[in-house]
Amino acid sequence: MSGPTLVRTRLELAAHLAAARRTGERVALVPTMGALHDGHASLMRLARERVGAGPVVVSVFVNPLQFGEAADLDSYPRTLEADLEVCAREGVDVVFAPGVDEVYPGGEPQVTVHPGPLGDVLEGRTRPGHYRGVLTVVAKLLGLVRPDVAVFGQKDYQQLVLIRRMVADLCLDVEVVGAETRREDDGLAMSSRNVHLDPEQRLQAVALSRALGAAADQASFGAKVALDAAREELRDAAGVDLDYLEVTDPALDVLPDDPAAGTEARALIAARVGSTRLIDNVPLVLGVPAAGPASSPSSTDPHQE
Repeated sequence: MSGPTLVRTRLELAAHLAAARRTGERVALVPTMGALHDGHASLMRLARERVGAGPVVVSVFVNPLQFGEAADLDSYPRTLEADLEVCAREGVDVVFAPGVDEVYPGGEPQVTVHPGPLGDVLEGRTRPGHYRGVLTVVAKLLGLVRPDVAVFGQKDYQQLVLIRRMVADLCLDVEVVGAETRREDDGLAMSSRNVHLDPEQRLQAVALSRALGAAADQASFGAKVALDAAREELRDAAGVDLDYLEVTDPALDVLPDDPAAGTEARALIAARVGSTRLIDNVPLVLGVPAAGPASSPSSTDPHQE
């Protein structure tokens, strides 16, 4: 099986998608920053399901506009050759790997996408300006590829909520699909940042998914009990420097004081393990008894989104 076509410029990208435009084939986009893993591969498979024989485009671009510190930007893993192998295995048609000057000709753009109030909570509270950079580059990629479907992972849940809001508010003609979080066998959410964890930190990092599992197990007793259970799980977690742990509604708004049984919610966590910042989340259903035994989130959990 031949590998994907690697394109570096806007003109090359447009040329390779021209045939699909003429024939009316559906186009899918999977935006990434590279350092691809099995979680990204699952996004590519979902994209293929959505467009059939139409082209699947994977973008690989480390977006400087969403990084607050130059050191963090410089340390982000860049593994294009390995990324191309992942894309080849998943039958990706085009990999768009532009340089910074191709995405931001003339330097940082003067017009950007403001995330609104949701950009100032959770991740936005810790990383000011982060979502302005995320939404701006996603808007650019949507404009360049003009996909029918764009697939994003739900591990970056706040990002997914904001992208859906941007697409709705700006009337962008694209279906945004959220793919379920992929996990290691011990429950740790797959992330490009996991490579920065040493063996001891790797073991410590599992505390995040254990805390979320505890919240899910206790959600039948309400949001406060679920949150307390997650905090208790973290009480003796060595090496975990908690940033936030919250339970919200699915749109990241505040839950009502007394939500009805069956109300959907989201538990979200962020913490540093060593120098590596990790995020994770799970869906909750409040006031409804769990269907099975208590467990941490896993890669095969059908309720894990």
